[in-house]
Formats: sequence, structure tokens, C-alpha cells
Amino acid sequence: MKRRSVLQSGALALLLGVQHIARGATILAVRVWPSPDYSRVTLESDTELKAKQFFVGSPPRLAIDIDGLDLNPALKELVGKVRADDPTIAGIRVGQFAPGVVRLVFDLKQVATPQVFSLTPIAAYQHRMVFDLYPTHVVDPLEALISERFTTPAGPPVADLDDPLAQLIAKQASKSTTESIANTAEPVPATRPNSSKAAVAPHPNKPGAQDTDRLIIIALDPGHGGEDPGAIGPGGTREKDVVLRLAHLLRERINGGSVNGNPMRAYLTRDADFFVPLQVRVKKAQRVQADLFVSLHADAFYTPRPQGASVFALSQGGASSTAARWMAAKENKADQIGGLNVTAKDSQVRRALFDMSTTAQINDSLKLGSAMLGEMKRVGRLHKPRVEQASFAVLKAPDIPSVLVEAAFISNPEEEANLNSDAYLDRLSLALMRGIEGYFAKNPPLARNRTV
Repeated sequence: MKRRSVLQSGALALLLGVQHIARGATILAVRVWPSPDYSRVTLESDTELKAKQFFVGSPPRLAIDIDGLDLNPALKELVGKVRADDPTIAGIRVGQFAPGVVRLVFDLKQVATPQVFSLTPIAAYQHRMVFDLYPTHVVDPLEALISERFTTPAGPPVADLDDPLAQLIAKQASKSTTESIANTAEPVPATRPNSSKAAVAPHPNKPGAQDTDRLIIIALDPGHGGEDPGAIGPGGTREKDVVLRLAHLLRERINGGSVNGNPMRAYLTRDADFFVPLQVRVKKAQRVQADLFVSLHADAFYTPRPQGASVFALSQGGASSTAARWMAAKENKADQIGGLNVTAKDSQVRRALFDMSTTAQINDSLKLGSAMLGEMKRVGRLHKPRVEQASFAVLKAPDIPSVLVEAAFISNPEEEANLNSDAYLDRLSLALMRGIEGYFAKNPPLARNRTV
């Protein structure tokens, strides 16, 4: 009986043919996600991949040997997916290095720190192998943000020596002033010292004037991105796309606004389609010493009936409702879908479960959320008339008032259509801007004394 089974198995193999016998993993899709922080390449396959990597410094390149894999058309697509503006990857070469071994070579524009890790199936994804390349030279986001303030000739402000942000602004202003003097015959007058510890900069409408002002920084956090599409509407609209469009509209309004004569600047935790871990979003806002943090989302539910916008703040205790608890749990899973390297020791990508919230931060967040709801109800229906609270990981900056805005239910066909309307998003961005202005009207920003 045993011999007969073996013979039958052999006959079956002959009937199937070699091409039908499993030889290893099959690549289902390849994706490339460039960003200023890091560039990501993802290989999605039907089974887990095993790889070995080695880095060559001159010229900089990373080679990856993947076992149990044969070259297929999907893998060859990688070559054409690298964009010219990718800050880290110059190109990708793919070849069959040995039987059952495919070699990927990443030609780099600069030396980068690679992180290679695997992700188990989740949501719509099967097995994923992820290559994250972190460049060694990155632009300081705070310095880049401040430099936008000095596109016109102006005298350098005098910074308080105890305020590192003011020092950075003064440094940038001095650089702009030097360039201005080199191109003009007339000297540029300097501003007088400011006695507070607030960050100072020349008034945008008064080049070279004696007055100084404080730069108000608003961190805008478009949810999801990259590997994580967020919720998807019945018409195929992706949450990550609409909230990014909304963030760009709101950024334009903020950059053109002011608070009591103080100029405003918006900083986006992501300004394109790439994934940012939840805690990194918080750290980015802290890095630029943001005065407010506004995370933008578009909710979804199992049925198309729920509708209306919501605003959430952090809760030190339990959630304010079952729906708020469910919402926080859903949003906090973004790292799993987006693809977080949980074994990484690099603090830039490691997510620490922390709760450093303060009563003052939560109280200010509730005030901000209430001001926003008061304006958002002029645009459309509210799902709840008050600010809800739950333990959202992305709202846990202890020193920054933070809210999460659910602009609409993308799972509702009518509201999905609204989210695809430029006119609607423009009205919504105006409402959010007015909410921010209303908050600052009652809660003027304090002088900065935090470290950069």
C-alpha cells in the first residue's frame, strides 16, 4: 500500500509538470515610497521571504539576496518605479543571482542606514518584506520652516539666549540680512531686543521695522499614508488621499494668517504619500516646537448610515463613549497596517507605548476642539456636538494641545462625494482655520522655553 501511494504521487507529479510544482514564493506586488525622512521599498508575496543584505560604501549601494525566489515580471517593475526626485534611491537593479536567489541592488544618492524587516499578513496585505533606507543627511524641519519667513530683506532680530528656537530664527534672519546687504546699496536696520522668551522674527508686512513677533507653528498631521490607505469609501476614495488634500488647503490658509500680528506657519508630518509611524508624528510636532497639533482623518463604519464630522481629544481615563473607544482602537492600528519595524532599536522608528499626557494639555485640547466644532457645524452635519475623548496614540504629546478631526464618514456615499469636492474641502479648511483663530483669540500662545 505504501509503495502504491509513492507511485501514485510520482505519477501525479509527471502529470502536473514541473511548472505547476511550487518552487518558492511568488511576488504579488512591488511598491516604492519616497519621502524626505526615508525611502521605502515593499515586496508583497504569497509566502514569507528570507533575505541577506550587505552595504557597499563607495559608491553607496545596498545589495539584497532573496532566497526561494525566481525573477518575475512583478519584480522587474521595481526598476521603473523609482522616481527622479527620490531623495535617497538613485535606481534599483534586479537580477537572477543564482537558481532560486534574486539579487536587488539599490544604487543610492547618499549613504543611508538600511532597515530590512518582514510583516505578517494584515488587512488587504499578504506577506511583506520592507526595505527602509534612512539618509544620513536630512534637512532640519525647524530650520526649513523658519527660513520661509525670510524671503524679503529684513533686519535680524535679537534672540533671548535662553531660547534655542529664537536663536535659530535669529541665525536664519542674520543669514538673510547678509545676503540682502550683498545685493543692495543701503544698509538694513536692525530690530531692537525683545524682552520675552518668545521666538522672534521681523513682521512680514514691515521689512526692517523695529517691531518683532512670535512665530506660531501649527503641526498638521494627515492620517495614514503609504502602505496604509486608511478607510476606503464605497466609490474607492482613499482616506489618505483626501486628508492630504485637506492638509494642503489648510496649510495655505495658515501660512497666510496671523495671530494678533504674529505670523503663522504650518508644518505637515507628511506632505506626500508615505507612511509615518504614530509616535514619529508626535515627535515631529515636538521637533518643530508646534503650538498646536491637528490630526486629519475621514471616518468609516460598517454601514453607510453614520454621517457627520467629529473632533477628538485625549483621555487620561476611559473613553467618553463606546464609539470613541472603538475609533481610538482602530486608528491606533495604523502602525500595523502601515508597516512598523517593531524590532528596530532606532528611536526614529520605534514606537514606545507611553502616556505622558497632562491635565493642562487635555484641557487646552478640549478648548481647541470646541472652537473647531463651532465652525465646522457651519459647513455640514456634526456626528457629535461635543468633543469626544479616547486614548489616541497620536495625541499624546504632553506639551502640545492636540486634536484628531474626523472630517466626515467616507463610508457614507454622500459624504464621500463631499470629500471629493474641492469646494467642500475649501469650506472645511476655512472652518478649521477659523477654529484655530478662535482658540488663539481666547488662549494666546505663550513664550517658548522648550529646547529644540
